[in-house]
Order: sequence, then structure tokens, then C-alpha cells
Amino acid sequence: MHFAVPMAGGVINAINTRLNPNHVATILRHSEAKVLFVDYQFVQVARQALQILMTGESIQSKLVLPSVVLIDDIESPTGAIFGEWEYEQLVRKGNPGYIPYEVQDEWDPIALNYTSGTTSEPKGVVYSHRGVFLGSLGVIIGWEMASEPVYMWSLPMFHCNGWTFAWGIAARGGTNVCLRNTTAKDMYRNIAQHGVTHMCCAPVVFNILLEAKPEERREITSPVQILVGGAPPPASLLEKMKPLGFHVTHSYGLTEVGPALVCEWQAKWNNLPSQDQSKIMARQGINSVALAHMDVKDLNTMISVPRDGKTMGEVVLKGSTVMKGYFKNPKATAEAFRNGWFATGDIGVIHPNGYMEIKDRSKDVIISGGENISSVELESVLYSHPRVLEAAVVAMPHPVWGESPCAFLAIKKNSDGTTDDLSEADIIAYCRTKLPHYMVPKKVEFITELPKTSTGKIQKFQLRELARNCVVSETFSRARILPK
Repeated sequence: MHFAVPMAGGVINAINTRLNPNHVATILRHSEAKVLFVDYQFVQVARQALQILMTGESIQSKLVLPSVVLIDDIESPTGAIFGEWEYEQLVRKGNPGYIPYEVQDEWDPIALNYTSGTTSEPKGVVYSHRGVFLGSLGVIIGWEMASEPVYMWSLPMFHCNGWTFAWGIAARGGTNVCLRNTTAKDMYRNIAQHGVTHMCCAPVVFNILLEAKPEERREITSPVQILVGGAPPPASLLEKMKPLGFHVTHSYGLTEVGPALVCEWQAKWNNLPSQDQSKIMARQGINSVALAHMDVKDLNTMISVPRDGKTMGEVVLKGSTVMKGYFKNPKATAEAFRNGWFATGDIGVIHPNGYMEIKDRSKDVIISGGENISSVELESVLYSHPRVLEAAVVAMPHPVWGESPCAFLAIKKNSDGTTDDLSEADIIAYCRTKLPHYMVPKKVEFITELPKTSTGKIQKFQLRELARNCVVSETFSRARILPK
């Protein structure tokens, strides 16, 4: 589909398969989709979304419903019936002599991707042919991908068109190994069976691989290259992935730019202690060859911050791989750019060697008594605790300092299958051995599972609502488990 739609002169909109029918209907209405391809697994969601579109409001707006094409399983047909066309029948009716659409302007749109909406309503991001062409080449070069890779799709294609690898793997003459579910058993089985060489994922997939049961694991005989992004990976998680046979490279990007930065490895770092190597790997790195410029600036003055690895500013990007804009939203498009620079909303620092490191989202920085506290930095320390499975830090009210860090943790079970042996006092004492006193959480809440968006990002706005009612701990009690 990533090739067929542009070759037919269309724009591809890969919809997040984890969205509910209301969200899918919103995207179909906003994008004015002409054709909707539906895998048999998602018929129910698609049917409900179309029913929502057929409400009185949609009829009054004269919305034209998309034609529906059902995609069934070739090997094991389900016999599902939905829509006007069945995919294989539609293909057989095609014209073998059709001459593919030739792009007249490289700035024409090729893809429409909707943001996950962690901090605002989802927006439709428009990619150009030029942008994805350069972006695909840039990430291949930055990752040093050789020819004929065997690529496993542990990353959904609705994330920036698979971080442009939907096109990039073809450029290297690669083989695509597709998964319906990113379970530990399926991933290990496919790696062993097909000789997987490359995969992409968010850090949350690390936990799936690390927590695999012995019977789910398979021996990895040659290194699997992992490109990780979507959230800053804690150094402790990177450290744990090495012995399993995974070689991790860190990338950074957003829906608005696709993969933009890569933490390109330098040979001299091979001599560093393993822990120091993992800290460097956790940095977002330098801009790919396809992105013209990356910088960290004070948005009020647009002056670059010193390259000291300490002074924080907002990460800004410029180049052809940056989006054309937000579909039907000129106001949001204008607000996203400053003097030609795309403002990411991420707060970072530049190290003396030019490598960038994310410290936080601009809305997640905690200001306690005038000190800026990076929730990402604090989360990294929490992840280094052997019992912490998931960690998120947000601001909570403080009677003296205005606000202070509140940590929400999901804990691994002990040998008895319980988690109540770990207390708030234990976590705070652990943090005090590794952090300045002002950065230590003033409250720790244990939760069965952290709330996440449909794309797997932690929903900090929900945790902030919980933190508003938290009280700074003066004496520390046993852990209390909050509902999911």
C-alpha cells in the first residue's frame, strides 16, 4: 500500500489500529478519505467508525463515505464480508499495463499522518515526496544499514510510515517480516526462523523482550540491530539489552519530521566502560544527513544555548524532511514554526561534541524552588532500580517549593509473586544515593500499569491529575497500589 497508493496518484493515511471507532471516524472525516482498506482483524472498529460518520451531523455536512476494501488472510481465509470490494478481487481487476502516476512536483503530498495527541488534539501532518525520499535515505545512512537486510516489523507502520522504513527497506533490497502482535514469543521465534538483522521499536518493547519467559526465548546467534525511538531510552534498559544479542542505536524524531537525529557511534567510545557507553547511547545524537539543521535555542530570543551539556533550551529543526504543515490547520502550522525553525516542544541540551540530549517535554519540566528538574533524568535513575518495570515523573504541589517531583511506578513481582515488599521509603532512599536532594521524588505512588496512549506513550496528563491530590511525604508508609 505504501507504494501502490502514491503510484496511483493518492495520499496514504496509515491509521493507528489501536484507536477506538470515534477516533477513527474523526480521522476519516477530517482527511476526507476516498478509499478505506480494512484488514479482517479490524472490521468491527471500521464498521462502527463508518456508522458514526452516518449520523445526522455528517449527513448535513454532505460527507461522502469512503469506498471500503476488505483485506482477508490469503493463507487462512476467514470468509469475512465487509465493504464493496475484497482486496485480491480488486487487484485482479487492475490494468497490468497501467503507467504509474509520475510526480510533477516533489513537494506534492505523499502521506498524511495523525499525531498521537499526548498534549493536544490530534493533527494531520502532511509529508512531501521530497521529504520522505530524503528521510528514508538519511535514516538508512545514519543506521549504516547494509544491503539485503531482514527487517522485522516490531514498529507499527502507522508511526511515521514505519519511520519511513516502509520505503527504506525496499531501497536496500530487504525482506520484510511482518507481525500481527509484538509478543515476546512471536518476536524471538521470527528472529530465529528468518535470521532477522534489523528491527525498530519504542523502549516499551525492551521490557517485552527482557521479561520473556524461558520457554518464549530463542538463542540469537548473530546481533540484531535495533533502532529505538519514540521516548528517551533509560541507560539501564540499554545495558540489559546487550547480553541478549541486541545492538541498540538511538534515533529521535516526531510525527512532524519522521526520524531526524541518530546517535551515531564513534569508535573511540568502544573503550569506555559499558555503563558509560549506555549513557551515550541514550542521547538523541546529531541530525541525519537528510536534515539541514538541528539546534537547541531559547525560543524567546532564538539564541542558541551554550554547548555545555547543561544549559537547556527547546530543540528546533529545519530542512526538507520537516512536514509541509498541518492539514486544514494554518493556525497550528504557523504556531509550530519560529523564523523558519520547527519548534519540537522538547527541551534538551547540546553536549560539547555536538550531540543533543532530550531532558524533557516543555510541559513536563518540573520547577522546584527555581531549579529546573528533568523528569527524563529522574526517570532514568528510577529505571536503574532492579525492581522498576515502568516509571513516570510529574510535578505535584509543594507547600514550600511550589512544585516537586512525584513518581509513579509499576513494579516487577518478587519470587513470591507480590510487589508489597517494596516501599516508598525504599525508592526515595535509592534515589538519594544517586541524585541531588532537590531532584529526589517527594512522593512515590505504586500503580499496576502506567496509562498509555494508543501509540504506547505514557499519558502524563492523567498522572498530573492524580498528583494534584498527592501530599508531600513526611514519613514514608508501605506501598499502596493504585488501580490501573
